[in-house]
Parts: sequence; C-alpha cells; structure tokens
Amino acid sequence: MSFQGKNILIIGASSGIGLAIAQTLQAEGASLFTASRRAPHGIQSQHITWDVTQPIEGLFDVLPDTLHGLVYAPGSINLKPFQRFSLADFQADFNVNVLGAVAAIQANLARLRKAGGASIVLFSTVAVQTGMGFHASIATAKGAVEGLTRSLAAEFAATKIRCNAIAPSLTDTPLAASLLSSDEKREASNKRHPIGRVGTPQDLAAVAKLLLSDEGSWITGQVLNVDGGMGRLK
Repeated sequence: MSFQGKNILIIGASSGIGLAIAQTLQAEGASLFTASRRAPHGIQSQHITWDVTQPIEGLFDVLPDTLHGLVYAPGSINLKPFQRFSLADFQADFNVNVLGAVAAIQANLARLRKAGGASIVLFSTVAVQTGMGFHASIATAKGAVEGLTRSLAAEFAATKIRCNAIAPSLTDTPLAASLLSSDEKREASNKRHPIGRVGTPQDLAAVAKLLLSDEGSWITGQVLNVDGGMGRLK
C-alpha cells in the first residue's frame, strides 16, 4: 500500500486515532496535511490550526489543488442518563461529529474530485447499531455520520470519490482516559469485548489505511465495525 505522491488531509491528527493514522501514513510516504487546534507531535505535515466548531473561512486555501484522501477523526464521549442531557449537549456533539465533517468535506470537495479516485473516511461508534445506555447524545450524532456516509458515497460515486465510516468500540485514547483510568475499569472494559480487550488507535489506523489506499478502491458506502466483536457477538 504505497502512498507515495498522495496528498492526505487528516482532521484531528493531534492525538488518539487521528495521530495513529498520521503516523501510519507518514511511514508509507504520504504527503500529509493536518488540521486541528494544535499541531501533531512528530508528524511532518503542513498544519492548519482549526477548531472544528468554528467557521473555516478559507483556511484550506493553502492546500494543494488535489487531495487523494480526507480523514475526519474528531469525536466526543459524553455519557450520562438521558434526563441529564440538555439540548445544548446534543447540539455540541452534533457540531463536533457531524457539522465539522460537513464543513471540511464541502471546503475540500473540488480538491477531492481532481484526484480521480479519492477517499473520505469518517468515524461512527458501535453504539449506533448496538443500543447502549447513557449514549443517547453521541449515538444520535454518530447515527447522522452514518447517514452522511451513505448519502455522500451515492452522490460522489460518479466522480470516483469513495466515502466510508469506521465504527469502533471503546478505544484506548486520551478521549477515553476517564473510562480506563484504573486497572479495575480497564479489566471490566476488556471483558465486555468478545475478543478480550479494548481497541488501540493502531487497530483503527490499519483499517483507515486500507480505505484510503488503492487496495480499497472497491469499498464505498460502508460502515465498518472495528470493535472487538462488541457489536455482533455475545
């Protein structure tokens, strides 16, 4: 899977899954462009400082005319009983997970079209297809991401732009630190997964790499469950 000569934009590459994807693609020779509130450590990229809840206003004009891939990795974990969620909570999750992705794709669509075979990778969650208590806000937002994924895959197919989403279960990232903050919590989380462990950022980066590569060129409109069996197995 050579990425030599390919321009890849990773939004949310400063930590967690986005950083793991950047590390993986950098090792494969990709020309990386990153956008987040802070630059990713150890990644050679042209960085754009962007808070995904804020307007873009031409920030991506510095990118090359052609993009071969776009990854939108920002996310949120806001878990609590339904009656404790405010409408503002739902709006905040929707802004980060959905509207940020919409804005990024719209701003770079012309660049993706010029590639003649580009790939968009978004992120959902196992909680969309597997009902989980306390996940009402994030499952609602990520459900919209899955709908966006399929709609864009259909609309963009004629221009050879593929769009897929990855739906992980709990992954060992800074975003999930509070859920894995003790040996007891980690062991309980491991046991909930049929494969016997929570995910790592590298687990997700490997799948993103396939979806962005030429070897994944017949995959579009899919939501790939990369979740240690959580979503389908008992």
